[in-house]
Amino acid sequence: MEPTGISRRRALTGAASLGLSLPVLAACGDDEPERATDPSSPSDSDTPESTEPTAPDSEPSDKPSGEGGAGIAATTEVPVGGGLVLAKKKLVITQPTKGDFKGFTAVCTHQGCLVNQVTDTINCPCHGSMYSIEDGSVVGGPAPSPLAEQQLNIQGDSIDLA
Repeated sequence: MEPTGISRRRALTGAASLGLSLPVLAACGDDEPERATDPSSPSDSDTPESTEPTAPDSEPSDKPSGEGGAGIAATTEVPVGGGLVLAKKKLVITQPTKGDFKGFTAVCTHQGCLVNQVTDTINCPCHGSMYSIEDGSVVGGPAPSPLAEQQLNIQGDSIDLA
């Protein structure tokens, strides 16, 4: 009688190899920060990142833009000398000086990553690009051009896109 299929030895060797390779493959996950060029990537957080200098104790959130002053952020959420990243909106709002609000795209001009932190600069986690909170110009890193300005509409303590 002639054997058919694979031998038991070959099947066990294959199963053992598969068992050893799965943990290695699992370790090869995507550790890159969210890229703006991949809209299908889920965001780890639905809330914007308020960064140094720290904002008041309120927890900012991506609010739906709409009529009636709902706004996308409150002026109190944007620290003076710093800013706020609204990742879902791909927007950065800064307040370089008290009452002076600026809007910029949150998409880094180097390789399309989303900026994730605002200190005294707007910072990209991918390759260290840094932008001015005053005008979005490049102040460090490999970014080839400034962040695109986004026009804001400020009414009372509500910030919205113009």
